Amino acid sequence: MNIHEYQAKELLRSYGVSVLDGHVAWTTEEAVAAAAKLPGPVFVVKSQIHAGGRGAGHFKDDATGKGGVRLARSTEEAGAAAAAMLGHTLVTKQTGAAGRVVRRVYVEAGCDIKRELYLSLLVDRSKSEIVIMASTEGGMEIEEVAARHPEKILRVAVDPASGISGFHSRRLAFGLGLDANQQKAFTKFVNAMYAAFVGLDCSIVEINPLVVTGSGEVVALDAKVSFDDNALYRHPDLEKLRDESEEDPKELEAAKYNLNYVALDGSIGCMVNGAGLAMATMDIIKLYGAEPANFLDVGGGATKERVTAAFKIILSDPNVEGILVNIFGGIMRCDVIAEGVVAAAREVSLSVPLVVRLEGTNVQLGKDILAKSGLPIIAADNLADAAQKIVAAVKEAA
Repeated sequence: MNIHEYQAKELLRSYGVSVLDGHVAWTTEEAVAAAAKLPGPVFVVKSQIHAGGRGAGHFKDDATGKGGVRLARSTEEAGAAAAAMLGHTLVTKQTGAAGRVVRRVYVEAGCDIKRELYLSLLVDRSKSEIVIMASTEGGMEIEEVAARHPEKILRVAVDPASGISGFHSRRLAFGLGLDANQQKAFTKFVNAMYAAFVGLDCSIVEINPLVVTGSGEVVALDAKVSFDDNALYRHPDLEKLRDESEEDPKELEAAKYNLNYVALDGSIGCMVNGAGLAMATMDIIKLYGAEPANFLDVGGGATKERVTAAFKIILSDPNVEGILVNIFGGIMRCDVIAEGVVAAAREVSLSVPLVVRLEGTNVQLGKDILAKSGLPIIAADNLADAAQKIVAAVKEAA
């Protein structure tokens, strides 16, 4: 689960992470009032969307080319900046061409920036460790730094069993070229950030840029925090921070039925049981010349109702030109899948090609249900056969 910058900073502040003062605003008037609460004379007005690259982005209806992060030198300018953002669509590298509507802004105090750095914490699942990454290239996308200057990315691994120690921070501080006083501030900052990461069950905490001020303070100028969805049951307070307007409606609908759904850009809808099989299904669709429209794992205990819901969610994507159902029935019974597919196809008046591959528990019963349905369902013998048939069927229908 992702949250907005202002929410992330409030959480980090509660763990002792140094952030600037600021206030969220939903209207131009609130933005002016927010700026009036800050010392000035410089303010920063930031659009709040779940996407990076806001400063380098642009608004669809703004010919000035100004981005989603703007400086203001008076409360009036802060209000004008907010008015130019609120209710308008911001397009960044991460939003795609559709962009995101800005519904709130964050008005923050200005900062005396001496250096811009990068700092993040994330989980290295292959080693079961927490990795702290840092770079002197603050303000840039870390992927770009990794591609152009991989030697400028510093990494230290922390064993969660023993926790963070002074040498972790010192190694990064030396690599960043911080002086003695800055190292102390940096160590305090990293320790607080680690405590927040662990205490909140985060999947990533990213500070970009992390700034060193003229007085030697280390401050988070921006903050991105994502949580591990599997741990949210331990944090009901964090669930309240969810902004559903920033999430794909199809993914929200899928969550109601405990379906694992992620929208993609292709034209072949996929319904599979098991994450590994779903990944293999998407790969083989690409192998035969098409692109998957989604990742959808119905799980091992899906009911007829959940399968029907999954089918409807796939078809709610206007880009879907065909559907591939790939089920290996272990815990999941093939007849249940077949009943759900037939029910959904009838309910939504299926108008795109449908290929179904069933294998495993009650497979013959499932195939009989499909065959007797009277629906134009294309049966497949194996995964390769299924992928070839759905790609061919979509091309023929086009």
